[in-house]
Amino acid sequence: MTVIENAVATRPELPEARGEVSRGIRDRLLGGPGRLPRESDVARASPYGEDLQLALHLCYELHYQGFARVPDTLEWDPDLLRMRALAEHRFESALRHDCRHRPDVEEALADVLLEPVGGTGVSRFLLAQGQLWQVREYAALRSVHQLREADPHLWVVPRLRGRAKAAMVAIEYDEYGCGRAERMHARLYADLMADLGLDPSYGRYVDAAGAELLAASNVMSLFGLHRRLRGALVGHFALLETTSPPAAARLAEVMRRTGAGPAAERYFNEHVEADAVHEQLVRREVVAGLLDDEPELAPDVSFGIAATRLVEERLGERLTEAWSRGASALRTPGAAQRGVDDDSRAG
Repeated sequence: MTVIENAVATRPELPEARGEVSRGIRDRLLGGPGRLPRESDVARASPYGEDLQLALHLCYELHYQGFARVPDTLEWDPDLLRMRALAEHRFESALRHDCRHRPDVEEALADVLLEPVGGTGVSRFLLAQGQLWQVREYAALRSVHQLREADPHLWVVPRLRGRAKAAMVAIEYDEYGCGRAERMHARLYADLMADLGLDPSYGRYVDAAGAELLAASNVMSLFGLHRRLRGALVGHFALLETTSPPAAARLAEVMRRTGAGPAAERYFNEHVEADAVHEQLVRREVVAGLLDDEPELAPDVSFGIAATRLVEERLGERLTEAWSRGASALRTPGAAQRGVDDDSRAG
């Protein structure tokens, strides 16, 4: 196993708490004697805030790689699941309220296909004026979910039928490297991080990631872990695959301009090519196939698109606002400047 493979496979340490709710859940995961938060504690937490979003991350990670020193048996602990349900309700209710005015599926997908003149966003900011330190921060933050790229979307496969299922699996097969571990997109992202001198360890930068990034990551798990939200997950997936090629093309150019390294360029070039094909498949087969089978899920698909746009726009505003001031966008400024050793960079 290479240094990068070992880093990606290593279970992360628990991140530090950010409030009463995440502290109670963290203590339970470590076997502490303290009580879990009460329903009133969750109700007081901001739905998009640091405390609630970290609490959700802690609960969701139990269904992925888990944490060091945390027993696997806690994945289905009834008290933790009850707390997760309360936090999810708080988050989902806010998303539904803030996305209550949204277009139907066809209009929503047509809208995201348009590349507005003078548009904003992280990839455009980095292309126009991004510096290497900002590229490193962006890569570190995105690693929270890119090192498990495609995993949340697999939850939907057993919940689909026919065309939608077949196309979804075909797309995911590409995401997992067509059977070759070194070509898995999560592995390509770890290589990108190594090129940038970042630590590619799974979960390494959660403490540096603010609530906006955690919300963008958590929304995938929220949709993926609930069968009733399968339409929303398809909407989420459709938005990502539709918007990926132009953003990836911009970021590939950013990597070349800033001298990020060949693996960094390769990751985004791969997405320019692969996602251009995926975008057609997801719209014509996954979305259309799902709605042919279950037309009543159309409002959920449009909700998934709108909710994903909302959390991604909040994240983009947070990053570009900080960078425009010359400030770090990390909760722990400087974290992305602490590189890995030469062996890790060599892979």
